[in-house]
Amino acid sequence: MLAKFFEWLGSKEAVEWFVDLMASIGGKLLIALLVLVVGLYIIKRIKRFIKSSHRLDKLDVSLRSFLSSFASIALYIVLFITLAMVLGIPVTSFITVLATCGAAIGLALQGALSNFAGGLMILLFKPFKVGDYIEAAGEAGTVSEITVVYTVLLTPDNKQITIPNGSITNAVIENYSAKDTRRVDWLFTADYSCDSEKVKTLIEKVVTSHQKALSNPEAFVRVSKCAESGVEYTARVWVNSADYWDVYFDVLEGVKSAFEENKITVPYPQMDVHVK
Repeated sequence: MLAKFFEWLGSKEAVEWFVDLMASIGGKLLIALLVLVVGLYIIKRIKRFIKSSHRLDKLDVSLRSFLSSFASIALYIVLFITLAMVLGIPVTSFITVLATCGAAIGLALQGALSNFAGGLMILLFKPFKVGDYIEAAGEAGTVSEITVVYTVLLTPDNKQITIPNGSITNAVIENYSAKDTRRVDWLFTADYSCDSEKVKTLIEKVVTSHQKALSNPEAFVRVSKCAESGVEYTARVWVNSADYWDVYFDVLEGVKSAFEENKITVPYPQMDVHVK
């Protein structure tokens, strides 16, 4: 039977059949190929326009990232439907099949749809934006991108973390960049034998002398607890959000040096044992 098939392929009837087939669908295939090439080029240009056009500079960076991702998916669907129409596939039947497949896929991809809805919620209520440092869903980092399904974070040590949008919208979000200023808190401990006023004066001098510390609101230094091993002192100062860690570490080092220079002893946990 296979020999007969190959014999038919070399016959005049096979050639006439192929010519008739190409005559009937060849034009459609050529047009479909042209539509595919032009469509892919247009989609590429639109995505590039959304990402880099200065005309959209007024849009939030997060919104531009989301629009680029969403437009890419929507345009590919439109291109696919257009190709089906060019090839003569009945649009009504095609849309019906597409809707049925979409419903089935939707049931199978409930998590992805939840992530898509989460992306819309993020853009609508703006709990954070691209460039903010946040902590959410057990992860922390600077937001580098917000897509249709995921939010991408970069950690301080340059690791990339991809979190589903649904997980973020269902979690507590701490946005450390939302406000222009932040309060820095420290807890220092000194021995009971040390003069409390002297300790407070030393801490306050280090805190207020930092060039990045804000004078309004005023710095706060008080005794906060008389613990088992020593006296605890709480210090607080307001800074610009971008200066938080610089001030935090500088003051830690400064207070340690001030304690050493002024013979302020730091207690260690100790226990008295009485033997009978």
